[in-house]
This record gives sequence, C-alpha cells and structure tokens, in this order.
Amino acid sequence: MTVVFPLARLMPNRGVAALLPGDVQVAVFRTNDDQVFALSNIDPFSRAAVLSRGIVGDRAGVPVAVSPVYKNAFDLRTGVCVEDPDVSVEVYPVRVTEGMVMVGVP
Repeated sequence: MTVVFPLARLMPNRGVAALLPGDVQVAVFRTNDDQVFALSNIDPFSRAAVLSRGIVGDRAGVPVAVSPVYKNAFDLRTGVCVEDPDVSVEVYPVRVTEGMVMVGVP
C-alpha cells in the first residue's frame, strides 16, 4: 500500500485526487461517518479525471460519489454506477494507519 496523504487533509463528504505508482489516478473519499473509500479518478462516461471533485452523499443508504460532469453516481463500496449498473470504476483497497491514508492496487 502507498501512503497518499494525512487523513486530516481529507474533509468529511469530500474527495481528494492522489497518484499511485505507475501513474494510477485515484479519488479518495471520506464520508460523513468517517469511512474512507478509493475509486479510479477517471469518469468512464466523460473520460475526464474528475471523480475526486464529485459530490459525496448517499442514494437510498448507499454511499456514492457523483461525477461533476454528467452527474452519474458511483457506489463507493463497489464502483458500480447507480444509473447504469453495466458501467463501473475500479475500486482500490484503502486503510488509515496512524493518521495516514494508504491506498493499494488491487
């Protein structure tokens, strides 16, 4: 796993972009209940690296990040698009250790 930044940098209901080895772009999110998730930062519909700028919330109790481009919501747990379950983004393992956010490559 790669240390990407201190947890204090990640405000609740926000996302932050990070770069993993191999130029892998991830979007790391912190929910209101302090869970931390990591998805690919690339929106599969627009192909832009923007998911980290999305709105964090929930859809019927499912934690999601909503892309700022076409407003598609992605389940933070699975990466599946809520509106189109045939489309998904990569999910990355994430953990917080000693106040640092760490993300791995699946």
